[in-house]
Amino acid sequence: MFMFDSPVQILLILIVALFLFGPDKISEIAHSLGRAMGEFKKAQVEYEYELKRLDKPLDDRDIKIHNLAIEMGIDVQNKTSEQLVEEIRSKIKSNASLPVKAIG
Repeated sequence: MFMFDSPVQILLILIVALFLFGPDKISEIAHSLGRAMGEFKKAQVEYEYELKRLDKPLDDRDIKIHNLAIEMGIDVQNKTSEQLVEEIRSKIKSNASLPVKAIG
């Protein structure tokens, strides 16, 4: 990677960029770069939060939801307890609308 040895080199590069792009374009580029860096930081924080959430051990309630979903044939890979609860509800509703056969 290119390293700047002195502030004079940085100043020279900024002057060349100013002549090439003009002051309006430089501010626009800086604004876009700042926005992109903000989005990157936001994505990084969300990714770190998700990693921490996945590493957190499940409590009893989450384990019961997870086991019930497996018993009902629901794929539990990469799903939160809230997502599993919604799928369980959906499956129960769809099964409740089916006609019930009398036994005997």
